[in-house]
Amino acid sequence: MSKKIQELEPTILWKNFADLNEVPRGSKKEERVIAFMQDFGKKLGLETLTDETGNVLIKKPATSGMEDRKKIVLQSHLDMVHQKNNDTEFDFDSEGIKMYIDGDWVKAEGTTLGADNGIGVATMMSLLQSTDIPHPAMEALFTIDEETGMTGAFGLKPGFLEGEILLNLDTEDDDELTIGCAGGVNVNADKDYEEVEVPSDFQSFQLTIKGLSGGHSGMEIHKGLGNANKLMNRLIYQLVEEFELGIQQIEGGGLRNAIPRESTAIVAASASNKDSFIKICKQFESEIKDEYGVTDPHLFFEVKEVNFDSKMSKSIFTKQLTEAIYAVPVGIIRMSSTMEGLVQTSNNLAQVSMKNGHLRCLCLCRSAIETEKKDAVRAIQSAFTIIDADFSTDGDYPGWVPRPQSDIVELMSKMYEEKFNEKPRVMAGHGGLECGIIGSNYPKMDMVSFGPTIEGPHSPDEKVKISSVQKFWGFLLDVLKAIPKAE
Repeated sequence: MSKKIQELEPTILWKNFADLNEVPRGSKKEERVIAFMQDFGKKLGLETLTDETGNVLIKKPATSGMEDRKKIVLQSHLDMVHQKNNDTEFDFDSEGIKMYIDGDWVKAEGTTLGADNGIGVATMMSLLQSTDIPHPAMEALFTIDEETGMTGAFGLKPGFLEGEILLNLDTEDDDELTIGCAGGVNVNADKDYEEVEVPSDFQSFQLTIKGLSGGHSGMEIHKGLGNANKLMNRLIYQLVEEFELGIQQIEGGGLRNAIPRESTAIVAASASNKDSFIKICKQFESEIKDEYGVTDPHLFFEVKEVNFDSKMSKSIFTKQLTEAIYAVPVGIIRMSSTMEGLVQTSNNLAQVSMKNGHLRCLCLCRSAIETEKKDAVRAIQSAFTIIDADFSTDGDYPGWVPRPQSDIVELMSKMYEEKFNEKPRVMAGHGGLECGIIGSNYPKMDMVSFGPTIEGPHSPDEKVKISSVQKFWGFLLDVLKAIPKAE
């Protein structure tokens, strides 16, 4: 399996990607991949530094004849999103990613692939390893924890980098040059609620929604994909309208930066209402399959009777909770008025967890406009006042303000058009990139982000296009040769 992938072109890049994917590297669990990268740099005899946050910096001198060019920084993040299908047996903490080739794509068996941002990391490793690729003096910056807080970028201090140009390799369409991105903030709502015994004449029902497409909660939020947490709430709301109902448990979604694909709830209602209960569930199934048949063709719903030994929420709290979650804005809140097709502000209700008398709801709110981001947070907070939840935010990070006339953007735009006979899409993205944070400490650094085509990031459907990696690699090598002279 890995051997066939290592035979793809460019072989140096794919071999490094395969080696990287053998190393567990979940966000906030990067100890092994940090050690892997430190060992990689030292074995090459290159200066290898690690800052107190855990970011690794490997420096490589310019090749012959390129010594007078501007020094560049290549940057990618080491961590990857850990997501798998419910029926996939896989331990991210001990196993390497199981990859396979499907036509022009590399995919993983039931898990995220790690192409985000592993292809960028493997590209940088390949340049550090090369002996025949012309390039200016470069610093390869491998940051940590990009996916769950960007703590690596936040911890990067002034003076650690010397380069004048930063090439971030974390964009996921090969015809795009990204020059800006939205900022984001984590939103949390917690509530301790009273539980009561399940009445003797009540029956427990397990409700399951799975098979949604999921994906990146920033870059794919515009696709109108189903959010399992909102869909589950919609069903429970309808049931509460008809019956006295208590919630025994809900587990929906997980990571903030992934649109939730799955939710399972166990609720209790009078056994005498069983037929009406199931009828509403079946009608709900028909409705959502009609509504989401295009965006989420593999959507699956199931209702079944279960024996579940647990208390339940009071019916009044159940009703209030469904009202609160209904009021939480999800998906696009506002499109940009200055850049066509760009999502300006959005929210992802990423997780709903309810059991043993405690409720926790997690969101990731994004916006290119700081004041609008704050306004969206107020709207989410207002929704959770219905249940008097404890509300907090953390992980606030700034956006990256576009500079379309920057020297590196103009150079790469012209080179792309000459090489591929079409203009690149120069745009800002709605996903979070580290450039805005890095730029706060290095305000004079000229920055652009680009990369190969990756689809389904942050979901088990993640895949990277083989021909696109070849295109990206060739373009990057041309850009390195064209870096201008230092002034």
